[in-house]
Amino acid sequence: MNHDHDTILKTVRDELPTDELISDLADLFKLFGDTTRAKILFALFESEMCVCAIAELLGMTQSAISHQLKILKNANLVGNRREGKTIFYFLSDEHVHTIIAQGFDHLIEERKTR
Repeated sequence: MNHDHDTILKTVRDELPTDELISDLADLFKLFGDTTRAKILFALFESEMCVCAIAELLGMTQSAISHQLKILKNANLVGNRREGKTIFYFLSDEHVHTIIAQGFDHLIEERKTR
């Protein structure tokens, strides 16, 4: 098999996203780098929940959870709905669900090979 350096570079260069998109992707993955946010996302992976339930689950204040939910909501990773005075949070779409599921699949597979 012959390695055609110039053809490979052209192909990759043509497919490479813009710097802006790459930066946005890096920023998205940074959101998953916070343990509290990761725990919140995993909790919402299992079920929609209100702030008070998430706070109780994680042993944190509602204020701390609300702050993290605001960050996740601004990044379109979570959505919410109101039922009376209670606001329930959920993963915003199937993409977020897939990111979390794939991340865990990767970790579990990695541990099996050790």
